[in-house]
Amino acid sequence: MNQINPRKLKASKWTAAEPRNKEKHFVVTEVEFDEDGAVVLCTLQAVMTKRESNIDWRDLKESSRWQQGWN
Repeated sequence: MNQINPRKLKASKWTAAEPRNKEKHFVVTEVEFDEDGAVVLCTLQAVMTKRESNIDWRDLKESSRWQQGWN
């Protein structure tokens, strides 16, 4: 399981364990917090295609699906 600090998510780099559509490397481009400091929005952008998608930031903790950094 990946250790993640929600405050340091923005601009973090990730590698998909199972790339789809030739999209393997991603960057977190946007993170929004509510009044209590909880993450309400996390946007990943594929480096190659620039396609953006919103994900649940807790999914990045699953090391079987995501690896920190670009491998």
